[in-house]
Amino acid sequence: MAVYFQHPDIFFYFCMLNFEQHELNSMKIEHLPDHIVYSPPVIEFVTVTAETCLFLEHAVDLSREEFVNKSVKILALLYLKTSLLEIPSRVYDDETERFVTEEDYNDIKGQVEAILGEQDSYLETFHPDMALSDTPIAAFVSENLADVYQELKDFAANYQLADTDVMNDALVTCLEAFGEHWGQKTLNALRALHNIKYSGQIYEDEADKNSHAGKLDRNNFVNFLREDD
Repeated sequence: MAVYFQHPDIFFYFCMLNFEQHELNSMKIEHLPDHIVYSPPVIEFVTVTAETCLFLEHAVDLSREEFVNKSVKILALLYLKTSLLEIPSRVYDDETERFVTEEDYNDIKGQVEAILGEQDSYLETFHPDMALSDTPIAAFVSENLADVYQELKDFAANYQLADTDVMNDALVTCLEAFGEHWGQKTLNALRALHNIKYSGQIYEDEADKNSHAGKLDRNNFVNFLREDD
């Protein structure tokens, strides 16, 4: 069922989650109500949230290299935009509605797991049980990103209702959860993905790595000159 918004420009990115893409016109921020859910920092957070959800929902279309390269950028931006926001006061006593199902969660987890393969796992240093354990604890990028997706998608779905009070409380819930767990999980996934990107583990297999090895870069060129001398 189609949902129509009073301010379609602001909800463009969220509409992309469920409907056909439209041409984005310039946002008329000055015409929006004077409420925190329409403030520029929140709108920027809304935009990054929608882009992150879309990215994870279509991860299956990407190679490991494409996925890792984009992940490190979008996760860093997501963390920054979220950390800049103040948590508003809650309107209702009840929690906002949850929309992400177990099937949705497992779909995101499965896509990321399939892309990263053996690089999906990493050693966790911020797990609560680490203080009581003498052995490293394994964690998974796919689980971290599925957890982040769940919070963002629930926030987006509530935001799409275009009810200011619901939007406000959805923002409260999302930001509180950011401080409690998904902010740390974003950083943990980013740390693991950074290691994959810059340690040479980004290639899916040896054949893929060899296909990149023949490309000319500065180091190859310098080595070529030395060998020639």
